[in-house]
Amino acid sequence: MHEVPSTGHEWDGITEYDNPMPRWWLWTFYVTIVWAIGYVIAYPAIPLITGATSGLLQTNTRKQVAAEIERFDQANAPVANRLASVELTEIAGDDELSNYATNAGGAVFRTWCAQCHGSGAAGAKGYPNLLDNDWLWGGTLEDIHTTIQHGIRDPLDDDSRYSEMPRFGTDGLLDRGQISQVVNYVLSLSDRPHDDAMAAAGAEIYADNCSACHMDDGTGDRMQGAPNLADAVWLYGDDPASITRIVAEGPFGVMPAWASRLSEADIRAVSAYVHGLGGGE
Repeated sequence: MHEVPSTGHEWDGITEYDNPMPRWWLWTFYVTIVWAIGYVIAYPAIPLITGATSGLLQTNTRKQVAAEIERFDQANAPVANRLASVELTEIAGDDELSNYATNAGGAVFRTWCAQCHGSGAAGAKGYPNLLDNDWLWGGTLEDIHTTIQHGIRDPLDDDSRYSEMPRFGTDGLLDRGQISQVVNYVLSLSDRPHDDAMAAAGAEIYADNCSACHMDDGTGDRMQGAPNLADAVWLYGDDPASITRIVAEGPFGVMPAWASRLSEADIRAVSAYVHGLGGGE
């Protein structure tokens, strides 16, 4: 009987023998080496400074993806062109356009809009909820289309919707006591807990400084993007500390204009998609 020699290694009385690897394992290993060499020769594999080796088959997965995208764009071109040219009000009544807009608009939303408004469009603090009926600039299909097309306070779009709330505290327009008074008055508009005496004092401050945008009754003005202060919907928070910060510092949210980045068909598709989520008017 031939005893397998030892490698000379021993640990805690356990001797390591110099057994050769099984033949099937060695041949499998050799095949993988040959396969790897063949793959490097045939396909893009070795990274270079500005790209990678193209391989004998000249395969390029990026070009393949681009070709597939182009194929689908060409297939959808007729309905997309029609979507871009009809009146916005006609989309809902056309089954083909409505179905295409819903699916294409959902894809656009998940790609470009979900980062801020959430995958379910419910928004977050500072980012509007698109599922409710509270719309700063209007919730009709035409209003939504304009907002997406030109954005809100986008400095790169001359037609962007624009309004700016004064920084009453930062710019010294109101002192801390006056801000507390007007905050209590704002809380009273929506029947939230407040100090009656401070709210009474804040009513005059509100009339002099806030009513021009938010209206005398606090219901806001969509033409200016001024929110309704008399409902239960608060973009930046409804607690006294949040409202105090808003009055003192003035929020200045920016939504980018998409006219330069999306086609008219894509803008109309995502407008129809958002409008159909349940909050559109």
